[in-house]
This record gives sequence, structure tokens and C-alpha cells, in this order.
Amino acid sequence: MLALRLTRTAHLAVHLRRLLVALASAGTGFLLLCALGHALSHPDAPGASALRLAWCAAPLAAAVYLAVAVARTDPGTRPRSGLSAIGLGPGRLMAVSATTTALSAALGSVAALLAFLYLRGSLTGRPPSDRVAADALAVGQSLPAPAVLTLLVLVPALASAAVAHTLRPRDPRPTTAAAPRGYGRFGAYGWGKARETFGAYGRFGARTAVAGPAGSRAVADAAGSRAAGAARVGAGGALQTQASAPHPPTSADGTTQTLDAAPPAPADIPQTPDTAPDTPTEPTPRPHNTTALPWGIAVLTAGLTVETYTGSATGAPAPGTAPSAGVLIGWALTALGLALAGPGLTHLCGRLLQAARPGALRLLAGRVLMEESHRIGRPLGVVAAVAAAAYVTATVYDGDGPAFGPLGTLGAVLVAGCTVATLLTAAVEARHARADTTGALLRLGAPPATLRAAAAVRAAALLALFGPLVLVVAVLAALPLDS
Repeated sequence: MLALRLTRTAHLAVHLRRLLVALASAGTGFLLLCALGHALSHPDAPGASALRLAWCAAPLAAAVYLAVAVARTDPGTRPRSGLSAIGLGPGRLMAVSATTTALSAALGSVAALLAFLYLRGSLTGRPPSDRVAADALAVGQSLPAPAVLTLLVLVPALASAAVAHTLRPRDPRPTTAAAPRGYGRFGAYGWGKARETFGAYGRFGARTAVAGPAGSRAVADAAGSRAAGAARVGAGGALQTQASAPHPPTSADGTTQTLDAAPPAPADIPQTPDTAPDTPTEPTPRPHNTTALPWGIAVLTAGLTVETYTGSATGAPAPGTAPSAGVLIGWALTALGLALAGPGLTHLCGRLLQAARPGALRLLAGRVLMEESHRIGRPLGVVAAVAAAAYVTATVYDGDGPAFGPLGTLGAVLVAGCTVATLLTAAVEARHARADTTGALLRLGAPPATLRAAAAVRAAALLALFGPLVLVVAVLAALPLDS
């Protein structure tokens, strides 16, 4: 009930994003049902039906990715201070967000079932529509209810599970109070707790304990000259000098005690809250993950290799037939590689903007790109992979149309639309994340035109970096298919 109330009272933009999730779920569910219909109409060709079902994994992954991005930007399920007191902690909000996503995706699955039955003529009693091939609708055959239910539940179940995994409560990582780094004897670098005062190593023999009267006398002279110059500022701000002693105190066993350790603080000085021992430690902010760039390049190379090998072996697919499973695996690896390399490339783009004596505009644009690389990097990589696939499709088929006809067009529109919507949603999330910084800049007197110019510089820099990358990947992927 709480999820329904939050869904009903949300803003119009939130409703539009949830509607996009429902549309993506409806399109994906319809493609899954069409794959089932093809399997029922062609029982003697299970391989072709399985290949059609495997190609439905691309719109399925795009729909789930969009659902996760929409759930991350939902203001109704964002953790706030004080909600745990009324039973709305991070775990409960995560459950509410997963339930809301499941409801939106379930609405799309119901719409997909109604559209499939309408095109088959099962709802109106009319002849089946000629917009979709009759073998994909399984006209004249009964649909198995367990299979239909399994395919329709697939999108809501995966979307809600992905949202629950992404928004799961994470334990804070407290910082351990590390001892200050110090320099040991003769500049040795280490973690020693004893801190040396200025000039401790400048006086010869100040740290040397020599047995015997002469050695004790030398140590006493050095320690006395050291103690004569020691000074300490008291609690009231007055300069308190330590009286010089001609001889350092000696212990009962005759050894000389040095004055390295600082005397204890007076008991009447109260401890401030900053230095109280029971002060809770702040959680450590997670660093930006830019170390996946080499892994992304490696996976991208593997995907292009698989596509080259498969394309050289099978050649370009004929219109009306689905590409082979090797092409699907190659494009999946290519998209995964670009998604892994996206944050690192975005971070690199921000660094390049700040190179060579940057001004205020380039510095602001570069810093924002580096800060937002973990939010918009992966959606940018996925959009780059989809753009490269579109270029390859347009180059290979030479205007003959996609392999699946209307179903292939629907799948391509779904994948492209979901990826672009995910990128725009991630941009909205990044804008909300830096709202405080933008407000602070405006209060300090920064003109709004400068902020808009910085946004234009960021967009141009990303286009200049990812545009050639998309072209190179597309050309390398299309070379074996053109031959």
C-alpha cells in the first residue's frame, strides 16, 4: 500500500519515467511472446526459435537497465534523515522501490499480453493482423499458460531484483584513526608515534646514551641546552618557558632519562568535542572507480575478435534471417567492454579538459566530468555500443531492413530508446546530485551563462571523445561482414 501511495502522489516527471519502464516492459514482453509463437509454429526448427529467444536478451537487458536508472532517481524512495524513526529505513525504502518497479513492469507485461492476443484475433474474433507474421503469433494454436506466465513475469522479476541489488543498504566504512606519519632517525620514513621536536638531530650527541661519568656528563650538557630552549604555550595563551636544569633526572638504576616525551596536558584543560574519544567516525567516501578501463578495453577487444571470427566464417546474414549466435555474443562483449570503459573514458575526458593552463570555464567543466564519471560513464558506453551496432546494421544490409522485419524494428527501437532514456535519466540524477554546488556557485556570483557554457563544453568534449570511438568500433565490426 505504501508503494501505491508513493506512486500515486509522485510528480509528473516521475510518472513519465515509470511510464517509460512500463513501455519497455511491454515491448520486451511482446517480443518474448512472439518468440514463443514462433516456437509453437515451427516445432521442427528449435534452433531458429532458440536464436530468436536469445536475441530478446538485448531488449530485456535494456529494459532492466532503464528500470534501475529510474529507481535511482525516484525522489519518493530516497533515504532521508528521520525516516528510520517511523519504520522507513534504507531496507524498507529499498523494498518499496523494488515493489514500485515491479508494479510498473507488471503493467507493461499485461499490456503486452493484451496486444499479443489482440493481434492474434483471440479478443475480438476477427482474423489475425497482417502486420506481424502469422508464424510469430501462433495463429490457430493454443498458448501454454505456464510458458506465457513465465515469459511475462521475467521482466518484472529481473527488474525488481536488479533494483533491490542496486539500492541495497550498505554498511558505512568508518575510518580508523591512523597515527601521524613521522620521520625516524636520520630521516627514516615510518609510522612512529613519538614526534621529534625541531632541531633534535642538529645537536651532536643529544640522542646518544653513553655509559660512564664522561658519557653522562655529555648527555647532561646536551639535554640541558635542549631544555633551556623549550617553550610551551599554556591554556590561557601565555608563553610558558621550562626552567633549564643543569642535569637531567636520573633513575634508580643510574640510567639517564631524556626529555623527548612531552609532559602530560594539565588536568584542568577540558577536552573539546572534536578530541573526545567517543566521537563517531565518519564513513569513508567511496573513490571513483576508474580502474576498470583496462578491463573494458580487454573485453571490447575480445568482443571485436569474436565478431570478426564469426563474420569471416558465416558472412553477412540474409534479410529475413537472424544473425548467428556468435554475432550476438560478440556484440554482448562489445557492449560490456564499452560500459566498463565508459567511466574511465569520461574521467580521462575531464582531465584532458583541464590540461594546458585551463581557465575557469574549462576547469569547471573538467571537474564536473571527473565527478560525474561514475554516473554517466556506463550509460555513455552503452549508447556508444548501440550507435556502433546501428552503423553496422545500416552498412551491412544496405537499406534492406533489419533481419526480423517489424519485430526486428521493434527490438532495435526498444534497445535504442531504453539506452538513450537511461542516459538522460543518469544526467538528471547527476544534475540533482550537484544541485547544492550549483546553488553555491550562483550565491557566490557566478553568472548562469557560465554554467550553461560549461554544460555545452562538457557535451562537446564527450562527443569529441566518444564519436571517433564509435566510428572505429563500428568500422572494425563491419569489416568481416562486408567481405
